[in-house]
Amino acid sequence: MAQKHISTRAALIAVFTALITGFILSLTVRPIDPGTNNLVSVDENLGQARIRWRVPVVFQTTWPVLGDNPVFVAEKIKIASKGEVVLDIFEPNEIVPPFSITDAVRDQKIEAGYTWLGYDQGKIPASPLIGAVPFGMEPWEYSAWWYEANGKVLAKELYKKHNIHPIFCGMTGPETAGWFRQPIESLADLRGLKIRFAGLGGKVIEQLGASVTMLPGSEIFQALEKGAIDATEFALPVVDQSLGFDRVAKFNYYPGWHQPFTASHLVINLDKWESLNASDQTLLEIGCTAGVIRNLSNSEAQQGSVIQRFKESGTSPIVLPHEILKELQRVSEQVLQREATKDEDFAEIYQSQLDFMSTYAEWKSRAYLPRDF
Repeated sequence: MAQKHISTRAALIAVFTALITGFILSLTVRPIDPGTNNLVSVDENLGQARIRWRVPVVFQTTWPVLGDNPVFVAEKIKIASKGEVVLDIFEPNEIVPPFSITDAVRDQKIEAGYTWLGYDQGKIPASPLIGAVPFGMEPWEYSAWWYEANGKVLAKELYKKHNIHPIFCGMTGPETAGWFRQPIESLADLRGLKIRFAGLGGKVIEQLGASVTMLPGSEIFQALEKGAIDATEFALPVVDQSLGFDRVAKFNYYPGWHQPFTASHLVINLDKWESLNASDQTLLEIGCTAGVIRNLSNSEAQQGSVIQRFKESGTSPIVLPHEILKELQRVSEQVLQREATKDEDFAEIYQSQLDFMSTYAEWKSRAYLPRDF
């Protein structure tokens, strides 16, 4: 009987010891956050990072659609690689100014970045064609040109000269045509207007007599509020609303003639890219392709309800008259042709886009219902 009690007690001690040992071991797997003294959750399926890159982004990650996409891409790549490939996302100005991302990638100050290539216009004249083109392709049309025509090849050749490898990684639909403090009743109203405008659209507006400036998105509201600028274009309604443009500029124009698509890219230092094996390169490409699909879907889903709220708050979402759009198209073609005469890369990429749009129109004009149907 005594022996039985001893056996039972020994068994209980063994179980208790196992529980304590298990708890202690769990602390070694799940470290304690020194700031909160809480256990940090760790995915047991994720391993040690084999590749870890710093990736500054051009848009704040708190911005809907425009800013949150690189976070989505980084998360999916980390999960798919079981933690072996990690892209550490850094906010604008945290380690690199937003308009200097490609410079930093080229110079190997960082391994990669996420940006809109139109911001390279001053140093790479053809770059805006990769990001957005006035009266250019629509989102799915651009995607077809990039993946299935020679868009990807031309972009790689353009940026190879700058020791950069670009990957198409995000896509949104049209922007608004801008936010104005005063109504625009004719293009003559643009003369002398102080406006923030990016890319090739900025050159068009400038030719029409506006005074064009460039500002990061985070500085636009204050410039509008204080009267440093009279108007701005920037992004989609959901982004513009989050930045408060509807509180200081009540005239919001459509359609986004200057940017019918907005393509964002993961730009990687070419030496870093070429050092990767084929599996890791493919992983990054697949992650970015997922980013393109998710980004466009997210973009299209959110804008209608935002415009409805604009109406309720006294903002006027106004569609530009046909005659104004035709004049903007005429001036846009002049600007694009002029830029093509000044830069061989611009001419080659622009002609490629025109050729693809012409062929695609045979399908587009017949297969899709008219917009007013």
